[in-house]
Amino acid sequence: MRSVTYTMGVSLDGYIVGPDGRFDWTAPDEEFFRVVTDEMREVGVHLMGRRLYETMLYWETADRDPELDESLREWVALWRPLPKVVFSTTLSAVQGHARLASGGLAEEIERLRAEPGEGEIAIGGATLAAEAAASDLIDEYRARVHPVLVGGGIPFFPRGERRVDLELVESRTFSSKLVYLRYRVVR
Repeated sequence: MRSVTYTMGVSLDGYIVGPDGRFDWTAPDEEFFRVVTDEMREVGVHLMGRRLYETMLYWETADRDPELDESLREWVALWRPLPKVVFSTTLSAVQGHARLASGGLAEEIERLRAEPGEGEIAIGGATLAAEAAASDLIDEYRARVHPVLVGGGIPFFPRGERRVDLELVESRTFSSKLVYLRYRVVR
């Protein structure tokens, strides 16, 4: 069965976006970008909400930029053909290899898990991840912890009243002081 993973950059105090709406502190350095690219190779489909979809639209045409370095071109070559499912009540159309979700998140994940196919089902965005977590649909949490305190904003972890036990699968510290934590949900 395909696993569902939730991966985002997060501040040390637990936010993916600061109170000012900025997340510029999440840009990976060259060393960590290799890990991000390698993780993308394992993704079979990416689920996201409208805001993340709109943010990621840049990457649909980024390779047209002659200034784009080779590592970013490699990432774009993985991202652009990747199937994406967008959850939105306001968008009427999406571009590229994206489609609008036809049902709820739980139904979509159940359908994707039942389909033949390889690769993880990745979830991007805290709001969508919170909904998946509330329904016990996330199999792995991958936090890219950046050495910054932003003091508020959108939290990485959903605020729920349910305990979730985790097992550490991997941890790495990079020269930029970014810490990568990978936890599997204990069921």
